[in-house]
Amino acid sequence: MQQIKLTGFSTALFSSWYFLEEYGILFDAGDGVTAHLLQKAGKIRHIFISHADRDHITGLLQLLQLNGHAGNLRVYYPKDSGSFPYLKDFSEKFDPHVPPSTWIPLDDETEIEIKQNLFVRAFRNEHIPVEQHIIKSLSFELFRRKRKLKAEFQGRSGKEIEQLRHQHGQEYITYSLKENLLFYSADTPVDDYSKWENANILIHEATFLNQEGVLDLAKFGKHSVLKNVLKMAAEVQPKALVLGHFSKRYSDEIIIEETQKWVEEYQLQFPIYWVLPGKVNYNILQL
Repeated sequence: MQQIKLTGFSTALFSSWYFLEEYGILFDAGDGVTAHLLQKAGKIRHIFISHADRDHITGLLQLLQLNGHAGNLRVYYPKDSGSFPYLKDFSEKFDPHVPPSTWIPLDDETEIEIKQNLFVRAFRNEHIPVEQHIIKSLSFELFRRKRKLKAEFQGRSGKEIEQLRHQHGQEYITYSLKENLLFYSADTPVDDYSKWENANILIHEATFLNQEGVLDLAKFGKHSVLKNVLKMAAEVQPKALVLGHFSKRYSDEIIIEETQKWVEEYQLQFPIYWVLPGKVNYNILQL
């Protein structure tokens, strides 16, 4: 499994964020993100916001103020969410001494190159019930794109390969290979399992332990039930699963007990990690 240093806090209705330290990436920017990361927040260069719910954006203004002095912060958001242009305008007026950050709207299946051969792909999810062409809520994939020598040219000398590249171009002798590093579901119901195929690390919300909870908070958008997440994971077989965004109504013990019940039911063999309600986990992928 690709080792990633992952820090996060994710409690439904209160705050949600995940920080990938070695990549300078923050997925969502809920309350307290800067206070918990302290000086490490200065490593953030790319902020991917899944949607405009308060628990996913209320830490953004402080982060922009503290990190924006270098003028190289990028904020990515769903293209049809009108809240973000207002936030951009407000932040620039509220902190006029801070160089403006770059705000980038994302469509379904937009790919952003973070650095050479490293990309984040945004794709639509069903958290906010709107028409299919409207993009107000996103999930994200972090992946590498590599080029591999085609089988028919393997065994050729370096000189021969270079001659073929010069004569026909790179595309002629190599093919593109995509390597998933991480998926981040953000808030979403479990629907199309194929979204998460070939997952290395899958971070998926599991707000509720039963269907009744979904009905209780339906006005806040569509969320996942733990059983459904684990059933889906049994099919797609990620190398590791991170569960978060649990409702504060559940105790740690009940969440772990309920998870273990479905782990046995579906005979899951991959490691599972929890971001439990009200707790910051500074190195999630360490047992």
